[in-house]
Amino acid sequence: YWYLQRLVLMKECCSTVRMEMKPNPHPERPNRLRAIAASLAAAGIFPSKCALVPPREITKEELVMVHTSDHVESVEQTKNMLYSYFTSDTYANGHSACAAKLAAGLCADLASLIVSGRVRNGFALVRPPGHHAGVKQAMGFCLHNNAAVAALAAQKAGAKKVLIVDWDVHHGNGTQEIFEGNKSVLYISLHRHEDGSFYPGTGAADEVGDLDGKGFSVNIPWSCGGVGDNDYIFAFQHVVLPIATEFAPDITIISAGFDAARGDPLGCCDVTPAGYSQMTSMLTACSEGKLLVILEGGYNLRSISSSATEVVKVLLGHGPSYGTDAAAPSKEGMQTVLQVLDIQQKYWPVLVPIFASLQVQAQQGPTSSNYVNAENMLKRRMLTGGPGPVWWKWGSKRLLYEVLFEGRRPRKSKAKGK
Repeated sequence: YWYLQRLVLMKECCSTVRMEMKPNPHPERPNRLRAIAASLAAAGIFPSKCALVPPREITKEELVMVHTSDHVESVEQTKNMLYSYFTSDTYANGHSACAAKLAAGLCADLASLIVSGRVRNGFALVRPPGHHAGVKQAMGFCLHNNAAVAALAAQKAGAKKVLIVDWDVHHGNGTQEIFEGNKSVLYISLHRHEDGSFYPGTGAADEVGDLDGKGFSVNIPWSCGGVGDNDYIFAFQHVVLPIATEFAPDITIISAGFDAARGDPLGCCDVTPAGYSQMTSMLTACSEGKLLVILEGGYNLRSISSSATEVVKVLLGHGPSYGTDAAAPSKEGMQTVLQVLDIQQKYWPVLVPIFASLQVQAQQGPTSSNYVNAENMLKRRMLTGGPGPVWWKWGSKRLLYEVLFEGRRPRKSKAKGK
């Protein structure tokens, strides 16, 4: 019974999609999982403190509860092709359909095991990611929506209410679409938005859900890059946790993209491994520790591996490596949180006094030296040896970069992982 009390971890090779590595490897590549697995092994976490759950391919019957049958069939047909494209940056080869079904199947099984009490929590080390996959489309590197599949599996296993927290730097438009009219699934997303100019363009604060699901989509859209630990922790304290506590979920699912991490070439934000550790720790209280973490994005191998390792440590019972007392936001962060509170207080009365208090605080002006401009903070870090600039093209997550993190950087900044 040892494994029943331990973290459930997927074997890296179970959902590997083979992709081209030269001359310009796709950002969503197998090395992402290899780097995380190596980091967990180096930390003495895997395999000694974890147990593997054998993956299985999700069934078509399970998938059509989330996606249309046409979408499921279109993904399945790719196994007969050398390669095919769904969008300009989302393609599949002959192994992708199998990988996507293994990823979704594992997430479904983990959710069921956690709800049933057979395991305490789990980390799904899977690819391809899923939160951009909507009811009838694949996009943003995503084929099937792993978090949505897991949420429905959790409900089938007995969970009445499911909380999905998505901290990937990109809005999970697919997950929101799937559950936007469903009040039994609360979707909260923290993402870079920039008035819709950042991929995928969705996730504005006034997107709150439809019909019976109004108020059960909560979007925290950052207005710029450079957002870091303090902004995320501040949003957790004043938006995420109050709403989550009021909702009282039976299980919490994290769409854990690590592309808001410091050094990520697509996200250009500044969340540290300690920040992810703290956010995970804060969420453990929401559903009595029943927590399923599902890997989404994250394209700097060093950042993704160190961040994922800190998250797994929390799942294993380690305390967070970040304090919450000094979570003073940037000006942009404060403005975003106030905007969200103003909209969501109509649906969540618990937010009314929080909004009033923060309005007073904002009017009084900065109360900490940390209350600065987020973009300027990132620029200063870049000038002192941080990650260089990247180029973002609207409508695509494809990154055109010449300097890779696997060895082409100067030696003084060469990454050992991602």
